[in-house]
Amino acid sequence: MAVQAMGRRSAAVAERNVAALKTAYALVMVGGLLEPVLYLFSIGVGVGALVGDIPLPGGRVVGYAEFVAPAMLASSAMSGALSETTFNFFGKMKFMRLYEGMLATPVRPIEIALGELSWAMARGSLYSGAFLAIMVAMDLTTPARALVAFPASMLVGFAFGALGMTISTLMRGWQDFDMIGAGMFVLFLFSGTFVPATAYPDVLRWLVEITPLYRAVDLIRGLSLGTAGLVQLLDVLYLLAMLIVGLMVAGRRMERLLCK
Repeated sequence: MAVQAMGRRSAAVAERNVAALKTAYALVMVGGLLEPVLYLFSIGVGVGALVGDIPLPGGRVVGYAEFVAPAMLASSAMSGALSETTFNFFGKMKFMRLYEGMLATPVRPIEIALGELSWAMARGSLYSGAFLAIMVAMDLTTPARALVAFPASMLVGFAFGALGMTISTLMRGWQDFDMIGAGMFVLFLFSGTFVPATAYPDVLRWLVEITPLYRAVDLIRGLSLGTAGLVQLLDVLYLLAMLIVGLMVAGRRMERLLCK
């Protein structure tokens, strides 16, 4: 019963966001999907014609667009989750004081965190599904592999969303978010997004491979290309740990900040 009540209260937080966004939902959807699709066509297809095929660690050779497309999906899941759970979350908590009103009801801080994360992932699932449909239409993956990659992209979004809420509780002002943008850009460039990690020097390669976006890219790429193995299990465990720890820290930090 306690778990059911917690779920209902978290769902109420997410429903509030749905009601607030109804009027601009179409524009938000187009904007969220357009960026990774443009990257796919400009870099994966355009630059890919110059780069040629890419050898994978197992010896298989794939087209550059096939190599880049899963990374675009993982990067989109990261950026969408972080945008919703950092900028928007921080504004609601620090300036709109929205959560203080919610806490006057039986809703608890951890339920607010779960509701906001669920809302971010509801939006992210639409982006991921549409992007995977484009990948299938372009023959960059098969429908069966896309169905498996879809929940993986959701896990990526959940993990980065939990991380984003934790970061938001540590921010002091809007200026601090410049660091988030810079960090996202560095991850986007150096997470095996455009070249295999084996292309880097050994020291840099190990640094790349422990970053969260690399683990996300590795997971989705393995599933969409049909090369998944035990390494992808490690990716799943990494992202699950990131999700659990992020939610726990965010819930405690929110309780400390909002329940003074």
